[in-house]
Amino acid sequence: MTIKISIDCMGGDHGPAVTVAAAVAFANREPDVEFLLVGLEADIQSELKKLHATQHPRLKIIHASEVIEMHDPIEVALRRKKDSSMRVAVTQVKEGMAQACVSAGNTGALMAVSRYVLKTMQGVDRPAICSMLPNQKNLPTYMLDLGANVDCEPVHLHQFAIMGSALVSALEGKERPTIGLLNVGEEDIKGNDVVKKTAQLLREDHERGLLNFYGNVEGNDIFKGTTDIVVCDGFVGNVTLKAVEGLGRFVKTTLTESFKSNFLNILGAVIARGALKSISRTMNPSNYNGGSLLGLRGLVFKSHGSADKYSYEWAIQRAFDAAKNDVLARISTSMAKLMPVADPVSSDNNDLPVQKTA
Repeated sequence: MTIKISIDCMGGDHGPAVTVAAAVAFANREPDVEFLLVGLEADIQSELKKLHATQHPRLKIIHASEVIEMHDPIEVALRRKKDSSMRVAVTQVKEGMAQACVSAGNTGALMAVSRYVLKTMQGVDRPAICSMLPNQKNLPTYMLDLGANVDCEPVHLHQFAIMGSALVSALEGKERPTIGLLNVGEEDIKGNDVVKKTAQLLREDHERGLLNFYGNVEGNDIFKGTTDIVVCDGFVGNVTLKAVEGLGRFVKTTLTESFKSNFLNILGAVIARGALKSISRTMNPSNYNGGSLLGLRGLVFKSHGSADKYSYEWAIQRAFDAAKNDVLARISTSMAKLMPVADPVSSDNNDLPVQKTA
């Protein structure tokens, strides 16, 4: 089955130089993908010409006359730039022309545009960004929210847990993935009121057999692989993510400089080359690029704005895998089973109902 993916070619720090190059490279190694390259046609054509891919049969250009800059406020993205590459790319998903969208653009703008164009699933107040982090079990730890919602109430963290459980169940084939709630300690008495109330909601779901709630987890549990999923608000999640990425690059740079410092160290690097490559693959943040915007009625994936070609390809891979495994339908089915009964009153979720949480 051919998977069609729309690419916001103008998004990110590097624009078409990275996004188009990554799409071409991915298309060359994956025969079951087609790309809709959205953005300024002249710029995209220029990059395709450099890559000798102007006649590629599985690449189609869709012109969009505007670009959402990384510093643009949400109001500009939504109301003034209606023909932006980001919005047109997301619209391809809404109209059924693409099964997934990938953008490295402004996170706030992407969330706002995606929510406006695609709307959210029934029962979801706020979409959340979910991505994978490595752990010592050589398996992924899924973590959310990673930056979409900096201020959260218990109802929102509760919904994140439900969405994360549905996603991991679909992607990893685990019927009851374990859920950990990120806290400053494992004890129930620790944490702020939001975390404590969220834990109570998750314990009630666990007792009813709806979710597999492990309990509170701490930061080191993310990399131990204590649970399949770690839930937190977007402020904590984004700080954690950026700190981890910075640490990974720091370790890599330090090791590289140390091994190059003298002849004996260089010799040691040659001997340990295999082990060093394995460490690099495990700790390289680029290998985990691509966060899913969970809770939308369509698949949208967010790449880091600073992503290079290699890193952006991983974001495309996440979108391809999700579409190929029909993740959206499977999440929708799981959400219908797990989401609490709703009150018939409006919320901040495109006029969708607020959830009963107690």
